[in-house]
Amino acid sequence: MLLCLKRLQKELLALQNDPPPGMTLNEKSVQNTITQWIVDMEGAPGTLYEGEKFQLLFKFSGRYPFDSPQVMFTGENIPVHPHVYSNGHICLSILTEDWSPALSVQSVCLSIISMLSSCKEKRRPPDNSFYVRTCNKNPKKTKWWYHDDTC
Repeated sequence: MLLCLKRLQKELLALQNDPPPGMTLNEKSVQNTITQWIVDMEGAPGTLYEGEKFQLLFKFSGRYPFDSPQVMFTGENIPVHPHVYSNGHICLSILTEDWSPALSVQSVCLSIISMLSSCKEKRRPPDNSFYVRTCNKNPKKTKWWYHDDTC
C-alpha cells in the first residue's frame, strides 16, 4: 500500500503541474481521498468532440501500479463513441489486459484523447443496450473482446 500511495502522490503532482492537453485534475475530487480522482477533459480541437466536456473517473486499488486503475467516463456527458458504452465504460486494452506498471494516469489520459480524436463517426458500440443491462458496475470485471481498432 505504501508503494501505491507514493506512486499516486507522484502522479498527482505530475497531473497538476503538466496535464495532457485538454485535461485538468478536478481538485475537489482529491481533497478527501487520493485513491479516487476525477479528471475534467475537453474534446481536442479539429475532432468530432471539439469543445465537448467530459469527466473521467479513476479509482485506484492498493495494488496500483501493478493493478490497473478502474477508469470510466462519468457525469452528464458520456461521449458517443464506438468504444464507449452509455454507462461510461471504456473498451480500451491498456485498462485491462495490456496494462503495465510503466503506464500512468497521464498515459491513460493521452490514450483516451487519442481514441476519441481518431473517431470518424459518433455511434455507440453495437452491443451497448445489452452490455449496459447486464454488465458489472466495475468495467475491469468485463472480459473485453478487442476486435476493432478502426474507429
